[in-house]
Amino acid sequence: MARSTTPPSASSAHPGGEHPDGWPGKDLGLPQDGPRSVGRIGRRVIGLLIDGILADLVAYVTGVWSPLEGSGDIAHTWIQLAIFAALQVLFICTLSGSFGHVCVGLRVVPIRGGYVGVWRPIVRTVLLCLVVPALIIDRDSRGAHDRIAGTVLVRR
Repeated sequence: MARSTTPPSASSAHPGGEHPDGWPGKDLGLPQDGPRSVGRIGRRVIGLLIDGILADLVAYVTGVWSPLEGSGDIAHTWIQLAIFAALQVLFICTLSGSFGHVCVGLRVVPIRGGYVGVWRPIVRTVLLCLVVPALIIDRDSRGAHDRIAGTVLVRR
């Protein structure tokens, strides 16, 4: 029997987001596990939930949203999204990760190293708020929002 010698494509990643030739982040020079390894999906989802709860809490305290009355109209929904985005940019610029990321032991770092800066968190957050780019994952477990911003979400 002949075996195929063609390498697997990025779209044929193994279930669970595993890299076909090793682990997520291997091509980026990141370790398989431990500090600076790519953050796994469980931590990411929990971090995102924490960020959403924090944004809702801020919206509630400022009177934009009430869990009993709902948002009321589309303007309130946009304000809630703006609060979420502002918190993302603020925390990523100052703590190298959103509040949720920090709580679950993750941080956002530029691929080329150094300080994440201001433009990367802004680009990353705008694309995250569009939702779809965050769902397009590559074999290194980076969403399109991270690829375009030149960042990766790693363990602290």
